[in-house]
Amino acid sequence: MYVCLCHGVTDREIREAAENGVTSMRQLGKEMGVGRQCGRCASMAREILKESRSPDYLALANLLAQPA
Repeated sequence: MYVCLCHGVTDREIREAAENGVTSMRQLGKEMGVGRQCGRCASMAREILKESRSPDYLALANLLAQPA
């Protein structure tokens, strides 16, 4: 799903950025432009970033990444 229409950023791209070390909206804005133009995406992007950094999400992502 598109989160930032101004820059064409999806929730998957935000989750991938979190997996690659992005930990704040400031970093997300610098790297992807999220929240830098109209700002309507900021709350959703912040929530996705927070969710993606949670221990439960990281454990599930690691489990799914392992071969069967």
